[in-house]
Amino acid sequence: MVTDEKQALAQVAYDKAMKYELDFGCCPHCVLAAVQETVGVIDDSVIKASHGLSGGGGLSGIGACGALTGGLVALSAKRGRDRDKLDKGRFINNFKKGQELVERFRGEFGGVTCQELQHQFTGKTYDMWNPEEYKAFDKDRGLQCARATATVTKWVVEMM
Repeated sequence: MVTDEKQALAQVAYDKAMKYELDFGCCPHCVLAAVQETVGVIDDSVIKASHGLSGGGGLSGIGACGALTGGLVALSAKRGRDRDKLDKGRFINNFKKGQELVERFRGEFGGVTCQELQHQFTGKTYDMWNPEEYKAFDKDRGLQCARATATVTKWVVEMM
């Protein structure tokens, strides 16, 4: 059950993530920065480390959506296994929360990879390394990536 206070905080995080994605891009950065500013937990080094996760990982399109991976990183920063506990089990509850996020994302957006979302949002996929195709994707996607980024951020704050 999500409290009124947590819902309000989640909405603030949603608004921040939406603005960051529209202004700056790099969906995992935007998720993590908004989570950091609303509930803490995320160190600057985690945000920096997430940079390569954008666009399905290295802008490849073939991996998980960067917004989703940013959300998974945020959940793990809160619930994951600490370095000094590597020998203490798998910490399965973190995986359960991660799976919950993945399935909710799939249900809302119709896929989990960057290319699946590109296709859902525009009807085709793009080579993010081709400047003309990236420009076309940026235009064709409209607010869809920003909405996915903001939605994941909201869900993560509610789940924390």
